[in-house]
Amino acid sequence: MSETTSAQKPARGPKPPIPLTVITGFLGAGKTTLLNRLLVDPALSDAAVIINEFGEVGLDHLFVEGGEEGIIELSSGCLCCTIRGDLVTTLENLLRRLDNGRTERLSRVVIETTGLADPAPVLHTVMQHPYLVMRYQLDGVVTLVDAVNGMGTLETQEEAVKQIAVADRIVLTKTDLDDGAAALDPASPLRRRIAALNPAAPVLIAAEGEADAAHLIGTGLYDPATKTADVARWLNAEAYGGDHAHHDHGHHHDHGHNHDDDHGHDHHGHAHDVNRHGDGIRAFSLTSDKAISAGALDMFLDLLRSAHGPKLLRMKGIVKLAEDPDRPVVLHGVQHVFHPPATLPKWPDEDHRTRLVFITRDLPEGFVQRMFDAFTGGVSADTPDKAAMSDNPLAITGFSGRFS
Repeated sequence: MSETTSAQKPARGPKPPIPLTVITGFLGAGKTTLLNRLLVDPALSDAAVIINEFGEVGLDHLFVEGGEEGIIELSSGCLCCTIRGDLVTTLENLLRRLDNGRTERLSRVVIETTGLADPAPVLHTVMQHPYLVMRYQLDGVVTLVDAVNGMGTLETQEEAVKQIAVADRIVLTKTDLDDGAAALDPASPLRRRIAALNPAAPVLIAAEGEADAAHLIGTGLYDPATKTADVARWLNAEAYGGDHAHHDHGHHHDHGHNHDDDHGHDHHGHAHDVNRHGDGIRAFSLTSDKAISAGALDMFLDLLRSAHGPKLLRMKGIVKLAEDPDRPVVLHGVQHVFHPPATLPKWPDEDHRTRLVFITRDLPEGFVQRMFDAFTGGVSADTPDKAAMSDNPLAITGFSGRFS
C-alpha cells in the first residue's frame, strides 16, 4: 500500500529554471509589432510577457481579463504584466502565482524594454539576485534594428550601440520600405556596422518572416530540443575571426593577422581592424589549450570586472580547469556582473580548449590577451606575472598603465 502511494506521488526536487528572453531595440524599431506576432504563436502560449505600461504597447485586442498585481490574461493564453515597483517584484509575483497554483504552467518569460534603455541593468537584475538567478535562466537578448534609421541612431545614441553589442539575435525591421531595402545586402553600411559590433549574432529579416518564435527562443546555452549544452552554437567563436591561441609553449599565433597595441594600431602602422569604430567597440575571442587553475581564473575575472567592468559589454566562455579538466566551466558576464559559473558534466563536443569571446568598449584585445596570459601561464618577458599583480594592491587600478 505504501509502495503504491509512494509511486503515485509526484517527483519532488528543484524546478527547472524558467527561460527568460529580453527584447530590446530603439524607439520606432518595431517592438510592439514583434510582440503582437509572438504572442499569438503557439510556442508562447504558456509564456508571460513583461512590459512597462499596457498603454504604451498596442495589445488591447489580445486582452481577455485583468488580474491582480498588474497581470492580464491574453486571448492566446499568455500572461501580460506591467512592471510594478521594479522588475524584481514583477518577476517574484510571477513565481508566486506559479508556486501557489494560480498559474498552471510558465514556460518562458519575455521582457520588453523601453526604447531608450540600456539592456544591461535588466540582465543584471536576474544575474545578481540570489533567488531569481536560481528560478530564471537567461535564454537570450533579441535586439531590433530599424533599417531606415539604424545608422543614424547608432551614430548618436550610445544605448543603441549597447543594445546590439549584448544581443544574441538581431532582428532587422523596415527592409520592406524603400529607404530600408539597402540593408538587405550584408555588405551595406548598416549590416557591416552590425557585424562589427556583434559578429556572432545572426541577423533575421522581419519582413521575410524570419523573426518568429522558432528563431528567437532557445538561443541560450542549452538546446531545448536536445536538453544538452550546445557550446559551439552559443559561443559561435568562429564568427569573431583571428582568435589568438595560447599553447603550452607560450607563443602567440596570429594566423596571418597583425596584433593591435593598446592605442588601436598594429605594429606595422596599418589600420586594419574592421571592429574599430569611433565608439571603441571591439569583438574578439581568446583560446587556450592548457588547463587553467581555478585560482588563476578567479583572479583574472575579478581583476577584469573590478577594474574594467563598464568596458566589458559582454563575455561568454567555456574553461578547462586544471583541477577538473573533464568537467568544463561555463562563464557569462555583462559588464561587471557575472552569472554564477555553471559546471558541465562533460565536454559537449570534441573541442576541449578554453574559449572566451568578448565584446568590449575602449578595452583593446591586446590588453585583455596579455592580461589573460599573465594569469594562465603564457607570460611574455616584459609582462608582469599573476603573482606580481595579485600581490600589488595597486595592480587593479594601475593595470592598464603597466601594459601601455
